[in-house]
Amino acid sequence: MKPFGDEATLRQLLHQVRAGERSIEQAIAELQPPPPAGDLGFATIDHDRAQRCGFPEVVFCQGKEPAQAAAIAAEIMTRADRLLMTRAEPAHADAVRSRLPAARYHERARCVAIEPAGLTQRGLVAVVSAGTSDLPVAEEAALTLRLGGNRVEQFTDIGIAGLHRLLARIDAIRAANVIVVAAGMEGALPSAVAGLVDKPVIAVPTSVGYGAAFGGLAALLGMLNSCAAGVAVVNIDNGFGAGYLASLINARTVSPGQHLPHRATAAHNPAQ
Repeated sequence: MKPFGDEATLRQLLHQVRAGERSIEQAIAELQPPPPAGDLGFATIDHDRAQRCGFPEVVFCQGKEPAQAAAIAAEIMTRADRLLMTRAEPAHADAVRSRLPAARYHERARCVAIEPAGLTQRGLVAVVSAGTSDLPVAEEAALTLRLGGNRVEQFTDIGIAGLHRLLARIDAIRAANVIVVAAGMEGALPSAVAGLVDKPVIAVPTSVGYGAAFGGLAALLGMLNSCAAGVAVVNIDNGFGAGYLASLINARTVSPGQHLPHRATAAHNPAQ
């Protein structure tokens, strides 16, 4: 248990000491906090990240061997109630599921996740994608948000090539506390959205586009140069970063009539 944890557990421990069922030394040992980090040799798991940051730890799988990813996941879940692993290939997912059968592979988002049962969801976040090709990044953001205890609604394929598609959905988008917008090509959609809403817009440039898009650089620069106010920009294809930021903002904009989620007691952030 954690030192001075929940009152019922502490009372039970004290009663056991008084009844002679445990020694004082045993009680002191029981009250000691667990080590803040788990050392696997090739990775050090930060078990205290949730208490500092309030968000599940996320494992970046790219460049990791499947066995390494599985070992990291297993160590995280010794003290966590949820798991998120990004940029995961099927081999990573298979290795993780061999040790953690509850893990689910989200193929489009390229993520492995374990979602706790009964996770409370707070106020709405909109995840908007310009085109179907931007969906992998948008799905990564949406999954991050759901695991963070946020209510999510997705709006797909409403880029500015057909502006009427955005205008047809704008009232529903305005209902969100914060809006994540993923777009490639010239990256104009976040500016268009920000000019129509009074909510923060988190722009995610994607690497979608022909040669002069430079793997998302054109979209990134376009978003950084947005003429609309209220736009923040994360890195190219960084759906996780957008979802994380949106979750932090949403946690601070929940109205009194909405439910706040329980603060995760064993969840953390990227082990990269």
